[in-house]
Amino acid sequence: MKEKMDWKDVRQLIGEKPIKVGLVLGSGLGRVLPLEEVKEFNYDELVGFNETSVTGHQGKLIIGSVLETKVAVLSGRTHFYENGKPDTMRGPIEFLTKIGTSHLFLTNAAGSLKQNIPTGSLMVIKDHINFSGLNPLIGEKSEERFLNLTKAYNENMIDALLLAAKQNNIEVSQGVYAWFSGPSFETPAEIQALRILGADAVGMSTVPEVILGNFFGLKVAAISVITNMAAGLSQETISHEQTKRIANSCEKKLEKLLISLLRKFK
Repeated sequence: MKEKMDWKDVRQLIGEKPIKVGLVLGSGLGRVLPLEEVKEFNYDELVGFNETSVTGHQGKLIIGSVLETKVAVLSGRTHFYENGKPDTMRGPIEFLTKIGTSHLFLTNAAGSLKQNIPTGSLMVIKDHINFSGLNPLIGEKSEERFLNLTKAYNENMIDALLLAAKQNNIEVSQGVYAWFSGPSFETPAEIQALRILGADAVGMSTVPEVILGNFFGLKVAAISVITNMAAGLSQETISHEQTKRIANSCEKKLEKLLISLLRKFK
């Protein structure tokens, strides 16, 4: 069996140019950036990475350049519901910090709880509700496990996302994202409970990476691609196929936003 590579091996292969930005791409968003000078690594080749079993998630670490900005892309993520591990993304997020990443942008596909955040739109996450009760720091031995999440989403990065959207005439909302463990979609009653609690969108990812990113000292921001109205809010049939289809249709809009954003990291 071929020996897996760690971050030092990858760093040796990609050179010493700084990689400031890490980007996690969610369902159906695996090829959202036109990267140059690309090096690709399958998750099963890397130490600390779990293989993803969800269609629409490539399971690759892709390192390349956009407008002279070096970026490390996690094309696809593993979810708690795939293996029962809340910290399933700890290895990849720690890996990004080891190769020098200081900023982490997360994307996901999510269901909307508000009529003014329609299917096909983008929502910048300003805060979250961990409705699952799970946490990727369960079992962490150090005192750093008592993590302050008052500003889990970096305000400067949120402002940069909003400015990039404005410069490209892309309409975005801001809202609170709620994390359910999945893999089943939520019930109408659960969605009504979330609306009372103040959530604007719901999904099955992202919150663990936000917690881990803050734990490892990264500046974190996240954006949701709204792929459906949540259960009970429309007549549409919610499915993973729909999630992938709508996410794919939003790729160009998200690509334009991210390219504009990455210009700031040259």
